Amino acid sequence: MTATSSYFRDIPLTSLTRVALGQEDADLAILNARIVNVYSGEILDDCTIGIKGEWIAWVGDAPKKVDEAHTRVIDVRGKTVIPGFIDGHTHMAWLTDPAEFIKTAMKGGTTTLITETMETFPIRGSDGVKDFLAALKDQPIKIFTTAPAMVSISGKTKGMPVEVLSDLLGQEGMVGLGEAYWQAVLQDPDIFLPMFAQVLASGKLLEGHSAGASGKKLMSYAAAGVSSCHEPISADEVLSRLRLGLYVMIREGSIRRDLEAISKIKDFGVDFRRLILVTDGVSPADLLQKGYMEFVVQKAIDCGFDAITAIQMATLNVAEHFGLDALVGGIAPAKHADMLIIPDPATIVPEVVISRGRVVAENGQALSQPRRHVFSKQSLSSVHIPEPLKSADFSIRSPEDGPFVRVRVIDLITELVTQELQMEMPVADGEILADTEKDIIKVAAIDRVHEPGKRFVGLVQGTGMKSGAFASSASWDSSDIIVVGASDADMALAVNRIREMQGGAVVCDRQSVLAELALPVMGIMTQLPLAEMARQLDAIKTAIGELGVRFSDPLLTLVTLTGAAIPYLRICDEGLVNLKNGKTTGLWI
Repeated sequence: MTATSSYFRDIPLTSLTRVALGQEDADLAILNARIVNVYSGEILDDCTIGIKGEWIAWVGDAPKKVDEAHTRVIDVRGKTVIPGFIDGHTHMAWLTDPAEFIKTAMKGGTTTLITETMETFPIRGSDGVKDFLAALKDQPIKIFTTAPAMVSISGKTKGMPVEVLSDLLGQEGMVGLGEAYWQAVLQDPDIFLPMFAQVLASGKLLEGHSAGASGKKLMSYAAAGVSSCHEPISADEVLSRLRLGLYVMIREGSIRRDLEAISKIKDFGVDFRRLILVTDGVSPADLLQKGYMEFVVQKAIDCGFDAITAIQMATLNVAEHFGLDALVGGIAPAKHADMLIIPDPATIVPEVVISRGRVVAENGQALSQPRRHVFSKQSLSSVHIPEPLKSADFSIRSPEDGPFVRVRVIDLITELVTQELQMEMPVADGEILADTEKDIIKVAAIDRVHEPGKRFVGLVQGTGMKSGAFASSASWDSSDIIVVGASDADMALAVNRIREMQGGAVVCDRQSVLAELALPVMGIMTQLPLAEMARQLDAIKTAIGELGVRFSDPLLTLVTLTGAAIPYLRICDEGLVNLKNGKTTGLWI
């Protein structure tokens, strides 16, 4: 079963052909339109678009005079009509309530999304993925998904049984396997290559993640069957992947903004049919202040891409990659009626958004409300730590009697990238303490699902934190709560507050909670309105800044400490993990 088959079950072919022949009235007609034809790369003037139900029946000259008594008419008076935007790689299952995300995304003209589901699997397995999938169904826009590849630094959440993967791949709207980080695939081929073979045998895609790969390592990764990569940060990296037949996703989102640097590719004289614009996830603040895919497409035009090319990279190219082009990606008969009315091809300001044949937004206001999903009781109760933690639970006892002991420290060399630092730390009364003068504080990962309460306590340098603690349950690629702190007591308080809220992000200092955000849905998503969520995140940033942390997105820095995608020393409840070799180590050298 294809990802789009359910949409075609009830396609009214008889009505569409009769409307195209002028034998039946359209439900909606758009008159006097300039159409960006992404198939031919042309702009066609003085066109009419006839829509029956959710589907386009004709494009061009109307087969008969439009009867306004039976057909709703939108006269665009020479304005431009383009296909609805498609974000080919995003992460909806992180922080934002799905309905809130959908409402904001569609106002700016995004009518189709392809989202990862990887965040839900470490918490509740396939049941969690399915609960999340249920939240995406029956919405004003279309949402397709990828199954979690489960690349993780934790052995408890790495990989997936054959029968579980088969079940998830069979879920409605599932287009393939989500991003699988290349280092893990090459380090653990016995785990991941059988999964890859299973996905390919099912006729689905393998989405890639080849950050930093080159030469024979990139070639080997491509030989594993991956179809795309959203990680290039330069035009040369883009070209190397295009030459291997990969679709290259140019990322312009809240985690990284690579579009301006990559835009040099426009001068290389190469074909752009496999270039795609994506966000890789957008923060609540950016969604509210900048918008969504309309912002990305406009930036591509501002960076020098031809307007038609930029629109193709967010419509047809994406649809063709995922095998969705029979349904979406362009304005043509028998395609879903997803389109935007904008002032002109180079001004991406959607005045009207049509999705599935209905006007869902106009002048930046949503006219159709997304359905709010009621998550299961199990998804709303995912922090299973049996007892409140104590200060002593974050003590680091030295294995030696001497005044100093040699340890491994996570060294933050950027807000996201780390390295291993080896150094001697003083021992006081048998313990290693945080040393804020040297910018060294404690970091701990506590399992909340598989072995609730199991933890590993280490050290991290480079946060700038002078006092207090900061914790979150929304850690990447794991089932852990991650916490950093200059005070053991505040670390315990922050984690215990997360336990009480059943998920969240908490800043503490001197045994008081300074700011918090509840994330009760699997410990990774809120149920708050987007604006209120953005306000609380800003309060967290302010509070953590008062403790000395000056990162642009301190929550992102915190939760990526457990991630398997960013170099190179990470932490989970099993210990420290070196992503260069995939090995788990302890604190002591």
